[in-house]
Amino acid sequence: MYISELKVENFRLFGEGENAALLRLRPGLTAIVGENDSGKTAIVDALRLALGTRDQEYFRIDDDDFHCPSEGEQSKEIRIRCRFAGLTRSDAGAFAEYLTYEEQEGSRVPVIYLNWKALATERRARHRRYVSVEVRSGIDADGPVFDPESRNLLCATYLRPLRDAERALSAGRGSRLSQILQYTGDIATAGVPYDPAAGPPADPATLSILGIGDFANALLKGHVGLSGARDRLNEDYLKNLSFAGSDLSGDIGVATGDEAARLRQLLEKLEIQLHEAGADHLPRNRGLGSNNLLFMACELLLLGSEEDGFPFLLIEEPEAHLHPQRQLRLMRFLQDKAQPVGGDHDIQILVTTHSPNLASAIDLDNLLLLQGGKAFSLASGETNLSPSDYRFLQRFLDVTKANLFFARGVIIVEGDAENILVPTIAGLIDRDLTESGVSIVNVGGTGFRRYARIFQRKNPEEGGEIDIPVACIADTDVMPDCAPEIIGKVAAGEGWPQVQARRWKVESDFGEGELDQHKQAIRARASGQRVETFVSDHWTLEYDLARAGLGRELFFAIALAKKDEDIASEKARPIEVMWHARKKWKELANENMSDDERTTRIYAPLAKGAASKSVTAQYFARILVRIGERRLHTPEQWKTVLPDYIVRAIEHVTADRTAVDTDQTMPDQVQG
Repeated sequence: MYISELKVENFRLFGEGENAALLRLRPGLTAIVGENDSGKTAIVDALRLALGTRDQEYFRIDDDDFHCPSEGEQSKEIRIRCRFAGLTRSDAGAFAEYLTYEEQEGSRVPVIYLNWKALATERRARHRRYVSVEVRSGIDADGPVFDPESRNLLCATYLRPLRDAERALSAGRGSRLSQILQYTGDIATAGVPYDPAAGPPADPATLSILGIGDFANALLKGHVGLSGARDRLNEDYLKNLSFAGSDLSGDIGVATGDEAARLRQLLEKLEIQLHEAGADHLPRNRGLGSNNLLFMACELLLLGSEEDGFPFLLIEEPEAHLHPQRQLRLMRFLQDKAQPVGGDHDIQILVTTHSPNLASAIDLDNLLLLQGGKAFSLASGETNLSPSDYRFLQRFLDVTKANLFFARGVIIVEGDAENILVPTIAGLIDRDLTESGVSIVNVGGTGFRRYARIFQRKNPEEGGEIDIPVACIADTDVMPDCAPEIIGKVAAGEGWPQVQARRWKVESDFGEGELDQHKQAIRARASGQRVETFVSDHWTLEYDLARAGLGRELFFAIALAKKDEDIASEKARPIEVMWHARKKWKELANENMSDDERTTRIYAPLAKGAASKSVTAQYFARILVRIGERRLHTPEQWKTVLPDYIVRAIEHVTADRTAVDTDQTMPDQVQG
């Protein structure tokens, strides 16, 4: 049995109808991701209210929990509905009176609907609102009321964020460790009771936990120190305080009671400590992360060993206190433990996380993205991803790319140069990406369409679109006609190979309108809904930046990149490199040539591999930042020397802002 669907209405940020939260869950592990205030904690708390938790912590509904729309009055009724599917025969027997039968593939299948409703009365003067709670079965909450015993079987195990694992695993009254051990099957069934008439057993290890307690109690009662203290207490004190014919007498021993109470008292004296194999002694203090792992392992021990109840583990921020490698190991472990095998006691786990480490380790099929008060499953069939896309992303969606799950906007680029330059360009036009919550994802090739399709819904008319703008920045990869000779693809005056025999293309390879069709084909690979692809006007980003008006700055950046190792080892000084570069720039600028030829000569070292693209981008970005710091030009003026497609891509993923000083014009060349 597992929760297949959760619907939350009028609870905190979630409204009702189209504005309700509807989550479709899968067996096994589900991870909820999304930016802050997207509703992750609200989902967890809704499950805590509807199911209850094993720690029996009281969770009170506050006035602020009732949804208050932007227009209109605050709601007076919270509704939470859980649908349980995949019932086994024993599940159906345990919840027989609460079953609902639904048609599935020509047969009637039992499911359980648990409807939790909180109804608030009108607030009176100087009185807080009264909230009544009802829990009913049936798809429309028209079935029998769940009795306490049945609800206890559905309780979730809840691990809060920033949990105090050390305290939970320490000895003490009501400790979480004692609760876990008390309901573990081995504790209740292993061993035999202690028989006072038979005396001490030959092997005390054969006793049950209660038997060990009773045996220890018998030993304590016979201990000479305790018996002496008892005799003095009775003879010297209680006897003198007694009435005639009604002597008072005391007996010292372990507290008694029914078996459950005695077992609980024994287990409350236990604590658990973590140590490494081969260590000679236990460390005095373990870190928060290690204790956290131990705590989760104990909870899973209980879930995996109980024969009754619904094994559901609810974890907020499992990454708490764990370093990245531990996070990855933990998530793989949780996925393995929650792997459905079709048994009577498969564990279902739901986690919420802010960690790209965890998000990168979880299969896309098991991810739920919360955005704008709505839940979007990333499972196969829900997105525009193909089966091959899922296989590709399972291999290559690593931690550096998984931050896209937590962003307000996403820019997908093909290489390191774009990854470095785009944030700098965004700052120049007053569209700071960090302030806008935009993540840049460097896919290192042309697989950007696979990442973009994560945000495209298969049936947006049913569940809506993911309202996260995504911009893919792609190169045209078509050279000007002068480029092959300049960068050494062909020798001057030699004939060119046929188009089919070479891996590069030039503009003259395309007939009238065909180059635009080529760009449109690139856009079509990843465009639609809130995803849009922006294609370079000419060749690559660096080439287009130079051709648009930043050729001088790129020329200097390439000169510095060529001497980067000498600069790092102090064999050359940047000022000397720049002095020589200025002389060469003047020569190049004074030559009579076309814009395409001049720009190609500037870009040639990058095309031929004579200078590193990423190192050049670093120097190029520094130059642009220094120019920007001088505030000689407005954002609108910067746009006149930046490729239009880059500007539009940045504007697509950032909030609109009012530009200032738009009446000024920009010089033909930005002066460094």
